Amino acid sequence: MATDPVQMDQIAGQVRGALQTADLTGYRELLDPNVTWGAPDDKHPSCRNRDQVLAWYRSGRAKGVRANVIETVVRNEKILVGLGVFDGHSPSDSGEVANRWQILTVKNGFVVDIRGFEERDDAISRLE
Repeated sequence: MATDPVQMDQIAGQVRGALQTADLTGYRELLDPNVTWGAPDDKHPSCRNRDQVLAWYRSGRAKGVRANVIETVVRNEKILVGLGVFDGHSPSDSGEVANRWQILTVKNGFVVDIRGFEERDDAISRLE
């Protein structure tokens, strides 16, 4: 069943809010129990369920990684999430931010797949 555009905008807003505030409980509610997360085209993604995805976020937070949502774009059943990622434990502590992007695929109101990208153009090409 297709997810309607209004619901997709609502889900994108919830994703934005949960990631922006590091609300893993709220994010958990958006993830399908069998959500996968990995590199583009990886047939065996490193995360294969909701608990693994959330553990990855918890691990990053524990290491001082923080992210700021810089954009969300909805197209059909996919959401592009742009993140400004700061590693507070970088050797230079220069406060530099690395931009990263994720494509979230939604089915039946839940995120079922997440793919990470280092380049926005690569991520945008997956929205089509």
